[in-house]
Amino acid sequence: MEFFLENQELLWFMVVIYDLTLAIFLFKFFGKYGLYCAVVLGIILGNLQGGKVSELEVFGLSLTVSMGAILYSGIYFATDLLNEKYGKNEANRAVYLGFVANIAVMVTLWVSTIFLPSDITGSAAAVHNAITTLATYSPIFIIGSLTAYLSSQVFDVWFFNYLKTKTGGKKLWLRNNLSTLSSQLIDTLIYQFTWVLATDLSFYEAFSIAMAKYFIKAIIAFVDTFFIYLVRNWKVPN
Repeated sequence: MEFFLENQELLWFMVVIYDLTLAIFLFKFFGKYGLYCAVVLGIILGNLQGGKVSELEVFGLSLTVSMGAILYSGIYFATDLLNEKYGKNEANRAVYLGFVANIAVMVTLWVSTIFLPSDITGSAAAVHNAITTLATYSPIFIIGSLTAYLSSQVFDVWFFNYLKTKTGGKKLWLRNNLSTLSSQLIDTLIYQFTWVLATDLSFYEAFSIAMAKYFIKAIIAFVDTFFIYLVRNWKVPN
């Protein structure tokens, strides 16, 4: 534990690899349904841990990184793999499934905050307060997050399929990176704009944070190219 506390950049890279590895294991054993699961896990865990922010130094740059950005980026890998193996409709199905699951989790967490915590167990109040913190984000943040997710993911699926058609199914690396990088930019700018609406953050500050996040997401996009080439010809359950 002490080693990783002192080597946060290595820990960050290992979490990226873990996230992508989890997706390919789900794909290996459950086929497209495993990728559906990867999308749902990514959107739920990404939003739950979106407020977990750390400072990293990457290539000499000091960056403020959300834990949610790491887990959220794995969604694009899963939808691109679905698009490559099963087509646009299956990829869109995963996107909508993740959207509905995210709303269901938000509503369930919010309802749970209405129940008063027991005074019998010592941890009940602490758990209640933790859930309340997660469930009572500003409505602007919630709307911004959902809008960013759905618009960027739908664009990613469309653009990936468009590039696949234009290249005759060749150059997987091109469509994987171009679709992910462009859709991640859409996601980052929309979500960061909600910070301007909901806080006193200036446009310049919001843009600076957005570019730092996008830099991290771009690195993950390049890393996941190796993984999609690794698994695209695997035989998996139907």
